[in-house]
Amino acid sequence: MERGAAGALRSTFSCTPDRCSAEWRAVRSVCEGWIMAAASRFPLLHWTTITPVLGMVLLGLTWGRDLGGVLVALVALVLAATVLAAVHHAEVVALRVGEPFGSLVLAVAVTIIEVALIVTLMVSGGPEASSLARDTVFAAVMITTNGIIGIALLLGAMKHHTILFNAEGSGGALATVMTLATLTLVLPTFTTTTPGPEFSGPQLAFAAFASLGLYAMFVFTQTVRHRDFFLPVDEDGVIEADEHAEAPTGKAALTSLGFLLLALIAVVGLAKIESPAIEAGVRAAGFPQSFVGVVIALLVLLPETIAASRAALRDRIQTSINLGYGSAIASIGLTIPTIALATIWLDGPLMLGLGSTQMILLLLTVLVSVLTVVPGRATRLQGGVHLVLLAAFLFLAVNP
Repeated sequence: MERGAAGALRSTFSCTPDRCSAEWRAVRSVCEGWIMAAASRFPLLHWTTITPVLGMVLLGLTWGRDLGGVLVALVALVLAATVLAAVHHAEVVALRVGEPFGSLVLAVAVTIIEVALIVTLMVSGGPEASSLARDTVFAAVMITTNGIIGIALLLGAMKHHTILFNAEGSGGALATVMTLATLTLVLPTFTTTTPGPEFSGPQLAFAAFASLGLYAMFVFTQTVRHRDFFLPVDEDGVIEADEHAEAPTGKAALTSLGFLLLALIAVVGLAKIESPAIEAGVRAAGFPQSFVGVVIALLVLLPETIAASRAALRDRIQTSINLGYGSAIASIGLTIPTIALATIWLDGPLMLGLGSTQMILLLLTVLVSVLTVVPGRATRLQGGVHLVLLAAFLFLAVNP
């Protein structure tokens, strides 16, 4: 009896080419059915929900310990995955509340990650990290205004030829970005109360309150008073709803909000653990210490770039612009007040003023961005120009 069963089993899985491939396709189909059934029965078994929990577990196991190379690589991998999971959950919440609230949620979530990374690196870096906030915020401005906007314009124009957006909302957002950048990053180079590119105490307090006030005014304008200026448009006018995506249920949005908060806590802790490896890697590559700020900005803005690219491919370029300029505004408007408050217990000076090369890049970005935004429409040429400016920034960050 047993011999007969074994023979039947061997016969069933005898590996002639045609038969074997057909049988393994059947096995794979059964396995995929099991996986789909498990996913529908246990919706929390998804990488975007598992990753934040894994990040918290890894944080508890590695906190306060010296890590070897393998563990450093593992922490970096989980950190990157947790950032992506955080932005996924922010997008779920954003889809529930609608545009332009969605872009605001995503921008604030990413900025919280950025601020946490800056503060943790400044605490661990000591006086050598005095310019980290400046380097990170300036990198965020250049990456958002040239990188995110440039990629979105290029992808949107390549698929849809001439792309349309609202010049009123985009122009107001751009004006806010450049005012904040000038007040916080340019003026410290020219003030005389304190030697060096830094503010005195009262000047820093003024810059912090002005940044927070401008950010609050922008949010009010974007979400209440002139919300229609920040909605996607087409040839027929404003598009109120996005027919490409179905809004999640309230329960799903609340679940994503909980996992978003969990992911943000994990990101902050894992960034603290990973900070020595980031600085050591920059030194080993022979790059300037200021490149650490570029690494931070690239890390936290990568998911924003992905979200903006997806919106551009759906011909929702206004959403991409909201993400780009909104992230830049949140980066300055929330980071500078937080760092100003942190200087109460941080040692050493706070260098905020840009150098001459950086100011030239910022000025050129202002001019190009104005010429891009004013017409309310763009082609792939505008996207290419912005990407060249981003490439110049990255090249000069490595070779100043």
